[in-house]
Amino acid sequence: MRRRRLLGLAAAATTGAAAGCLGGDDATSDGGDSTDGDAGGGPDGAGSGWPAGAYADYETTTVTIEGSDGEAKGSVTAAVADTGPKRRLGLSDAKSLPEDGGMLFAYDSPRESLTYVMRRMSFGIDIVFTDGDRNITRIHHAPEPGPNEDGEAQQYDGSGQYVLEVPYEWTDRHEVAVGDSVRFNL
Repeated sequence: MRRRRLLGLAAAATTGAAAGCLGGDDATSDGGDSTDGDAGGGPDGAGSGWPAGAYADYETTTVTIEGSDGEAKGSVTAAVADTGPKRRLGLSDAKSLPEDGGMLFAYDSPRESLTYVMRRMSFGIDIVFTDGDRNITRIHHAPEPGPNEDGEAQQYDGSGQYVLEVPYEWTDRHEVAVGDSVRFNL
């Protein structure tokens, strides 16, 4: 089963059909290539079923956003995308993202330039860029591409060592802002 899934990931990365990062600062240093990340949609399951489907064997971590006062604003269970193939796939194979689910993209070191796109997405997400100290540096609300769009033109840039994808406008519902802290264990 794992071998079949890895072959599927390799095929998705080769065809360029999955949502992905267009590249960035030193994108190849940890085994990835210039499509080293993702701005994808969500898992096939909901709530306690996350991660599911293609992501069922991903490591997970609870990601909590805290304000400057240390108070928790919200949390999600995030599948961890910490390799080139996982970042290329991102959430592209998912049909939806539950309110308490997300994906955390982890790089070995901070990146000065990352660009995430909405390739082949059928719903929107929020893209949260976080620096090496785990402070939020940028938040994008990325709506789903239009009916005749592939999402390539929707580009969201930022910098950081971690990128968190959560349901569309989740950051607004939880009053998350630039400068807040992201807490998780890897």
